[in-house]
Amino acid sequence: MSRYSLQEFVQQTAQQELNQGTFELESDRMLEVNLNGMVWMKMGAMVSYRGQIKFTREGILEQGLGNLLKKAVSGEGARLTKGEGQGKMYLADRGKKISIIQLNGEAICVNGNDILAFEATVKNEIKMMRRVAGMVSGGLFNYRLSGTGLIAITSHYNPMTLRVTPGNPVFTDPNATIAWSANLSPDFKTDISFKTFLGRGSGESFQMKFEGDGFVVVQPYEEVYLATGG
Repeated sequence: MSRYSLQEFVQQTAQQELNQGTFELESDRMLEVNLNGMVWMKMGAMVSYRGQIKFTREGILEQGLGNLLKKAVSGEGARLTKGEGQGKMYLADRGKKISIIQLNGEAICVNGNDILAFEATVKNEIKMMRRVAGMVSGGLFNYRLSGTGLIAITSHYNPMTLRVTPGNPVFTDPNATIAWSANLSPDFKTDISFKTFLGRGSGESFQMKFEGDGFVVVQPYEEVYLATGG
């Protein structure tokens, strides 16, 4: 077989049967979902599927009245779609790196923009961020994912997790912050000196402050979205 042939290309890029469970990484930027039931996914994340799968946009009251009101206040529309049936789905989000996490009775908060998919057994609740307007990449909210099941989150390049310990708070750029342990409640700090020094409203002029005992996950990229849409 000659180098760079069509046959070589097809073989090198072919989908692999890894038999790893409901969620599998076909690559670090493509998630395979072996569906037998239902999963939630980020709206627009499906790039291909096979089998008998029905896609339904999240119903207006499907996640409860509380979540609906929080989305309305934050200006965010429905961001989730559910896939139901049997087959294989392939999910991606703008070429971002995908990380799979198994929750075993634990909870994690994830920036609303960085959720790719989660199993139906995982409970999700929208949490409003305090003292923040449109300068955060995910808008005004994040998701609290809890219970038992698989979740898939995304990041630009490789994420880094920082430990937060009592008396040793961690400060992060909101536009680079993708997740944190659910027992932490981030506060927002305004750094006037940075804003004045740079002569404009930069990401560094607003910082998230994490105190307590837990962790925070950041990415080496500032994902900036306007308040009117991503």
